[in-house]
Amino acid sequence: MNFYQQKWIDTLTAAHLQGWKITPQGDDIFIEMPNITDIKLIRDNIPSTLAAMSLDIEEAKHRLKFIFHNGHEQFEYLLNPGDEDLNEE
Repeated sequence: MNFYQQKWIDTLTAAHLQGWKITPQGDDIFIEMPNITDIKLIRDNIPSTLAAMSLDIEEAKHRLKFIFHNGHEQFEYLLNPGDEDLNEE
């Protein structure tokens, strides 16, 4: 686990999101939410939410994938994509 990933885990954990389990998964972060969580609402708001939270993170930025799962559905959000991510066909 890199320092950037650990800082994000610490930041998300400090938000005290009731029932959310935030764990490293390789170089990614897996977030298990309660199954009643509206995943569409989370997906729609995650860019602005993470942008606001990132202001407190001073570590060097790295590619980081967040994997959100509510027991029924799952989506991924990529922060700081690399060239290989941007040039995928």
